[in-house]
Amino acid sequence: MAKVSPSVPTPISRLTPPTIVLQDMEEEPGARANERAGPGVLFNVNNSNNNEEEEEKKKEKKEKKERKEKKEKEKQEKKERKEKKQKEKEEKVKEKEEKEKEKEEKEKEKKAKEEAPREIAVIDPAGNTYYRWLAVITIPVMYNWTLIIARACFEELQTDYLVLWFFLDLVCDLTYIADMIFRTRTGYLEQGLLVKDEQKLRERYMNSVQFKMDLVSMIPTDVLYLILGIKYPEIRLNKLFRFNRMLEFFQRTETRTNYPNALRIFNLVMYIVIIIHWNACLYYSFSKAIGFGADRFVYPDPADPEFGRLVRKYAYSMYWSTLTLTTIGETPPPVENSEYFFVVTDFLVGVLIFATIVGNVGSMITNMNAARANFQARIDAIKQYMTFRKVTKDLEKRVIKWFDFLWTNKKAVDEREVLKYLPDKLRAEIAINVHLDTLKKVRIFADCEAGLLVELVLKLQPQVYSPGDYICKKGDIGREMYIIKEGKLAVVADDGIKQFVVLSDGSYFGEISILAIKGSRAGNRRTANIRSIGYSDLFCLSKDDLMEALTEYPDAKALLEEKGRQILMKDGLLDLELAAQGPDPKEIEEKVDRMASMLDVLQTRYARLLAEREATHSKLKHRVNRLERKLAPPPPGEAPPPPGEAPPPPTPET
Repeated sequence: MAKVSPSVPTPISRLTPPTIVLQDMEEEPGARANERAGPGVLFNVNNSNNNEEEEEKKKEKKEKKERKEKKEKEKQEKKERKEKKQKEKEEKVKEKEEKEKEKEEKEKEKKAKEEAPREIAVIDPAGNTYYRWLAVITIPVMYNWTLIIARACFEELQTDYLVLWFFLDLVCDLTYIADMIFRTRTGYLEQGLLVKDEQKLRERYMNSVQFKMDLVSMIPTDVLYLILGIKYPEIRLNKLFRFNRMLEFFQRTETRTNYPNALRIFNLVMYIVIIIHWNACLYYSFSKAIGFGADRFVYPDPADPEFGRLVRKYAYSMYWSTLTLTTIGETPPPVENSEYFFVVTDFLVGVLIFATIVGNVGSMITNMNAARANFQARIDAIKQYMTFRKVTKDLEKRVIKWFDFLWTNKKAVDEREVLKYLPDKLRAEIAINVHLDTLKKVRIFADCEAGLLVELVLKLQPQVYSPGDYICKKGDIGREMYIIKEGKLAVVADDGIKQFVVLSDGSYFGEISILAIKGSRAGNRRTANIRSIGYSDLFCLSKDDLMEALTEYPDAKALLEEKGRQILMKDGLLDLELAAQGPDPKEIEEKVDRMASMLDVLQTRYARLLAEREATHSKLKHRVNRLERKLAPPPPGEAPPPPGEAPPPPTPET
């Protein structure tokens, strides 16, 4: 490569530019000519070299920039790739998380569905199905209570009918198992609603005492037949633990039947017979343990044909048990000590049974005759009163006949006294069921609101009239209206003999007089004589009860008055001039009086409330003052009071 070395300048007067000498290079033709050309040519060469260097530098810079830009682009691309990869990873993670969440939600839904209360078809304990099942389960319970002890004591009974007993035992056991399943499907009330959750029903039954008794009764003790033999049916005594189902059946039957006293007597006799039956079986077994025919007390020797039959064995034992438990006696006296103890125990049990019989039968007879005794007491009191006041014999006979009619026709019961124990809604429903159709027959009540009819139905009072009794007479003040439920009434003349019209079931009268319609020519007076032909059963609605019910139904009151005016106009008994004069001053005065009384009551209540407020305010103010005294900090220079002592009273401010 050519080396460039500067040439040494010669001393000259004028400044000359330096020259550049190229060494180790071949001289090109014309080089010397250029040297000869002078300093201008050299300067051009230098400038061209500098330009080339600058261009190279620029190129290098550009290349560097391009490299940097490429590197930056590569870095950005790498970053973008990394970001994309991270985003893809994040998206995949999110997708996985979403999938996991969906799976978890599905699993939760499945678990919730599995854990959710499974509502099943349950048996209402107050329904007929439950009652019928109680009747079914009572049969095997009675079978076990009567025949297990008999089969255990009388061997012939067990061995002669062995196949039958095994079959009946199997049926009873299957019925017991079905009863346990039935109990897990029996609902109960929780917050007034029937629970249908299978798990709750099962848990409630398994936590009950009855479940433990049912488990005891289902222990498979029949396996002991393989060890002890078939002559020991007493191994099935655990089946007696289901006796509460029988008691429940009898209790529910007592509430359902219309003859509860007869059912109580039947139950009492049944319990007594079962006790005598058990005692008879124990007596025979006791005689077998001592030895048949060993003495006069025990059962005679079965070797005797007269006492060898099964029927005679059971009949003799029942006879002895009945005489002993009823304390009648006349049985052979005991001989051995064990026999004495056995008889003493029997006598004690018999005394308890006899006392139970007397007490229960006495209470039953008292309950059966309670209604008759109360009714007879009323008759006796009225008889004494009539005798004391010297009432005529004719009137006395009519009174006694009236009482006889009430008792024989079962109308002596006071409806309000019987229904007073029911809630208002049930009492209203019963009254509607009995009396609403009768009330709707009255013309003025035909289109009334249902609420008003219910109010009026509850206010109807039954009344019974004897033959010849006057329900109302002409000119009497009308304070009631009547509806005929049963019987016949006659509209008669003043002599009481001549009949104009005969009223029968469903008829009514007196409805206009209790409305007190203004302009009525009849006013509130009765316009006819009405007499009972035979015994008549009526419903009575008083004016006060009607007005009390109408206070809550002003629209119905206006409607009833309008209907009454139309009826009076149709019959020609309405004075239009009086009806057009406007409201009656007396009615206005009555309304003003009622408003004044209500205002007085409100003022009294307001004064009472104001006094209570002032008293409460003073108490609160006193308590706040005491708290301020306790919580106030002591003044500087004074020690705080010791704990447990009250702070000193504050000094009055000047």
